Amino acid sequence: MARQEKKKDVVIVGLGWTGSILGMELAQEGLDIVALERGHDQSTVPNFQYPQMIDELRYGVRLKMMQRASQMTVTVRRNEAETALPYRSFGSFLPGNGVGGAGTHWNGLNWRPQAEEMQLRSYVTERWGAGIIPEDMLLADYPVTYDEMEPFFDRFERVAGISGQAGNLKGQKIDGGNPFEGWRSRDYPMPPMPTTWDGQKFADAAKAMGYHPFKAPGGIASTGYVNEYGMQMGPCNLCGFCERFGCYQYSKSSPQTTILDALKRMPNFSYRTESEVLRVEMAPDGKTATGVTYFDEKTQEEVFQPADIVILSSFQLNNVHLMLVSGIGQPYNAMTGEGVTGRSYAYQMTGGVTMFFKDEEFNPFIGTGANGMSIDDFGVNQIDFGREGFIGGAYWRSGTTNGQPIRSMPLPKGTPGWGADWKKGIKEWYGHSMSIGSHGSHMAYRTNHLDLDPTYKDRHGRPLMRMTFNWNPNDLRMNQFMKGKMEELAKTMGPDLMQSAFKGDGTQYDVRPYQTTHNTGGHAMSSNPREGAVNRYSQAWDKHNVFVTGAGNFVQNTEYNPTGLVGGLAYHTAHAIRTQYLSNPRPLI
Repeated sequence: MARQEKKKDVVIVGLGWTGSILGMELAQEGLDIVALERGHDQSTVPNFQYPQMIDELRYGVRLKMMQRASQMTVTVRRNEAETALPYRSFGSFLPGNGVGGAGTHWNGLNWRPQAEEMQLRSYVTERWGAGIIPEDMLLADYPVTYDEMEPFFDRFERVAGISGQAGNLKGQKIDGGNPFEGWRSRDYPMPPMPTTWDGQKFADAAKAMGYHPFKAPGGIASTGYVNEYGMQMGPCNLCGFCERFGCYQYSKSSPQTTILDALKRMPNFSYRTESEVLRVEMAPDGKTATGVTYFDEKTQEEVFQPADIVILSSFQLNNVHLMLVSGIGQPYNAMTGEGVTGRSYAYQMTGGVTMFFKDEEFNPFIGTGANGMSIDDFGVNQIDFGREGFIGGAYWRSGTTNGQPIRSMPLPKGTPGWGADWKKGIKEWYGHSMSIGSHGSHMAYRTNHLDLDPTYKDRHGRPLMRMTFNWNPNDLRMNQFMKGKMEELAKTMGPDLMQSAFKGDGTQYDVRPYQTTHNTGGHAMSSNPREGAVNRYSQAWDKHNVFVTGAGNFVQNTEYNPTGLVGGLAYHTAHAIRTQYLSNPRPLI
């Protein structure tokens, strides 16, 4: 029989970005809150301190900040005809482990979605008609608009400490910013970071072709900064150890740097680590949750934590799994199209061109995770979908983001992978290459989904979650469009050698190479309970005291990195709970 803890007003599952935001906002309301984190505790000091944190072999290669497959994994297949097998060595995506979650090891790129992306189905049908939407595409509108979300995007940017240059300030276009972005009520809280030579070289070439380059926005502090919670950030020193690493400099936006130390000082907040939530428990009528049962790693026992409100704020894959094993939302059935939990799973479409210059020095040891110059001339709101034959878009960026010597050795194709000729290639080309990356949208489809595996179980006896996913022709066509445009620009830069890496027609999903950790959907938002698992306030349609946050709320994936939308939606949810739900607990409209 499970041990039972004292009842709390709120139990939060997962203490990353959204768990920290909801914890802080609701603690300010005086609620008694406990957060449960499956992984270990970690803070800037002592866990991220210099020089231990910049051990590239430990963190960059052996992935010591990431989830272990023994903690949680999924089974993977490309289609219904295949047998799904357990994912035993993470490659394609890298969920974080421990307090702060993926917010500790991300690169820091922070974008708002375009206004058109928030209402993408309406945007497409009004301009080109529903006939251009592929039959198997679950193209949808968010149940919230960009205009409604703008104050919450702004709030997250100011809490997280984002550096950048506005391109659209209250409808007025501003030189130096992204002219195609949605309107902003205020500029970024900090000016943009300086760029490295590769970014400037790309920007010059892009401008010569009539494009509109601007400095990429990101959660990398360009100056000293103090946010509304009293959390202080220090300016970045461009060490290049951002992605896969915690920041020892207090310069990268993370829950540790921007929220957690302030939250920990709240007397009505507590958290427990090494506490893996196994399921959400329900009242006898099944209409509300009564709390959660978790496994206490320290005592090796199950514990029941009762609470009036349950907030699922762990990584997207874990949220969906918890909902499936707990009976939150009807499980999605890809054969019939019925159900919502596990529906609308999507990923990200990327590609790039690498150029080698014998007489150029790029100093690859200098960089930041969000460094570089970008263009959005091929974004969702700049492409004629009817003419081009696909729905979607991408932004491009060039700049050194990775100052890590083991992982920063691009070599021309055909160079041996070891031995004397490999060493010769490193000697000839290290520091003489630069890349342009394409980061594109990915649509949701009837066939791509998440459900419970009928064969494999985790260490607690729960079914593993099964991922059915493959690339679809629409997104591959979009990627090939980017390839043609990018190679055209790259050639104008006069490289000695050039090579491209874009997925093309017929490409099958491969779980081995890293692509992004931008897993989205599975508990998508919707305006009605037939098309999504949660409503516009991230409240479960069928369990009104359960709120589910994170990228699983996405109806399809935007062209941008997801954190800005994730953070904005979290503040939107917190506002709804504070102003509507607490005074009258009920399904919100």
